[in-house]
Amino acid sequence: MADVRKTHDTEDHEARFLKAFDEYNDALFRHALLRVSNREKAIDLVHDTFTKVWAYLRSGYEIDTFRPFLYKVLNNLIIDEYRRRKESSLDALLELEGVDEGSFEELSESTSEALAATIDGKKAFELLDQMPDQYREVIILRFVDQLGPREISELIEESENVVSVRIHRGLKMLRQKIEALDEQGEQNRKKKKK
Repeated sequence: MADVRKTHDTEDHEARFLKAFDEYNDALFRHALLRVSNREKAIDLVHDTFTKVWAYLRSGYEIDTFRPFLYKVLNNLIIDEYRRRKESSLDALLELEGVDEGSFEELSESTSEALAATIDGKKAFELLDQMPDQYREVIILRFVDQLGPREISELIEESENVVSVRIHRGLKMLRQKIEALDEQGEQNRKKKKK
């Protein structure tokens, strides 16, 4: 009797896994592509995510909600990728130029709605790569993947308050970068008219 139950559970796990794959594969790919800016690496990361999740299920573990679990696994893989990149990039820079690590400016909070209304989406996506990882991550999860602060907090293992602050600060940073680009563009146009 135990074998029948186990077989039934395995079939149930497989059906739920396949359904999750169909529902979230494209969204996970878009998320990975935005985060790593490399199509082939994004495909590999999503593949590795589903492989790890399937292995987890096959080991007898249960997954209540697939979406946050898949994003958590994917984000852990992305973090590992960033670490590999950072180590190799930092080593190369130190060898060439002796570069020191920089620090980030302190940012004040503002309301999400007001900031989101002022940000041009296309410019914002172009500027995401220039943002610190902690802000880029929550901005992508919130506005691209459309996860709520509670889901994001579970995913990155921070409080909802920390997530909200990062979203606000990230949006403010994007707005400042966009305004600086707009000012530069306006100055360039004035110079051309002269």
